[in-house]
Amino acid sequence: MSGGLEQANPRSEEDLLPLSALQHIVFCERQFALIHLEGMWAENVLTVEGRHLHEQVDTAGSESRSDLRIARAVPLRCLRIGLVGRADVVEFRRDERGVALSTSRGRWRPYPVEYKRGQPKSHRADEIQLCAQALCFEEMLGTEVSKGALFYGKTRRRVEVTLDFKLRDLVEQAALRAHEILKHRRTP
Repeated sequence: MSGGLEQANPRSEEDLLPLSALQHIVFCERQFALIHLEGMWAENVLTVEGRHLHEQVDTAGSESRSDLRIARAVPLRCLRIGLVGRADVVEFRRDERGVALSTSRGRWRPYPVEYKRGQPKSHRADEIQLCAQALCFEEMLGTEVSKGALFYGKTRRRVEVTLDFKLRDLVEQAALRAHEILKHRRTP
């Protein structure tokens, strides 16, 4: 792990940022500060459409099939890098290798699925938010999460994302930068 966040003292509950803040800071540091430091937020057509998509997905609940368990609106947090939020959908997939989460009915590995209103973007903000969810699961459950997916409402397609070391480093750098901006209380 890199990015300067391997700390002996994890962040306190009061210092946790929403997972969505990473997407804001990667897209634009000023936008991040306006929303998370100055509390400026105005809904528009795009944000309302995104909220409606999440309302359809975020109804807490679960379902099961033989090799798949699906949970919605799963609470997440990672004290090490100071994040909190919810996973839209998590597919717990049976893991035959025996290194995943153990239950009385077998071993399961989390596979987060983040829902987005639009379509794939030229920047990596969506991937960073998804990878941050994986880091939360790894801290909370003590199991590796190597892949996840982004579901885009406009294309109605999933894009699978490999959560490699480079992407994990981008998550940690974004979280560090977000905490720095809030600590110094200066809008870029």
